[in-house]
Amino acid sequence: MGNAAAVLRDAAKQLEAVSDSARLDAELLLAHALGIEREKLLLDLPLLNVPAGFDDLVKRRLTAEPIAHIVGMREFWGLEFHVSPDVLIPRPDSELLIEESLRLFSKKSPRHILDLGTGSGALLLSALSEFEQAAGIGIDASAKSLQIAHDNADRLNLSDRGAFMLLSWAVDGWTEIFTAPFDLILCNPPYVAAQAQLSSEVRDFEPHAALFAGDQGLDDYRIIIPALSKLMAQDGIALLEIGFDQAKSVSELAIDCGYHVDCKKDLGGNDRMLVLRAQK
Repeated sequence: MGNAAAVLRDAAKQLEAVSDSARLDAELLLAHALGIEREKLLLDLPLLNVPAGFDDLVKRRLTAEPIAHIVGMREFWGLEFHVSPDVLIPRPDSELLIEESLRLFSKKSPRHILDLGTGSGALLLSALSEFEQAAGIGIDASAKSLQIAHDNADRLNLSDRGAFMLLSWAVDGWTEIFTAPFDLILCNPPYVAAQAQLSSEVRDFEPHAALFAGDQGLDDYRIIIPALSKLMAQDGIALLEIGFDQAKSVSELAIDCGYHVDCKKDLGGNDRMLVLRAQK
């Protein structure tokens, strides 16, 4: 292929049809095709030859296939996570759970962390990277997801403190397998209403089991929140990601179960997370 800078400009122009970040997408795809970091691509662009496979990557992106699936990686909390169509792609909004964990446990680290619906392991492993004295467990109903989480733990050198378990909260008695209570519970469950309108990038490429939760998007909260009392330590805290319009409905579920609830907003100003503590 031709001059790298010209090819990159052409690819970015094409990708404007499917992406609001077309130039970045093109850079990430070219860096992936070359097997180098994006920073090196930008520094050495005039010297680079474009590999033949780059055009195929652009064509995949033009179908709305997520960049993370094409390159197989996604950055979250400054860490690189392997992803695939078997797991939800970690999103910047979910970093709010890690930020709040650090604020709440600034004086005393949690000892035991539980991640409900761990997927790629992004939440649990990011938390463990910050709380070096903690150990944690991530559960998921998908064996394929857990394989990716295991791989991420190995690559990030966190396998000694992060374990993963094939377990579904849809099964009766699922909480009974745990022995020690958890100081910190992280949860980004499915919360999209069944009829919600999603972009083709999400609807056609990400796992529906990790997205949809009944007509109102509340089915999984109705299982998880009542079960928290069997999982949380006496002074434990649960952080639940929610949809932008679910603060009232999910808060009511938590209050009915005896929890004090705080709602936190994401960088876009949308309700994004609930902080649950047992009422004194």
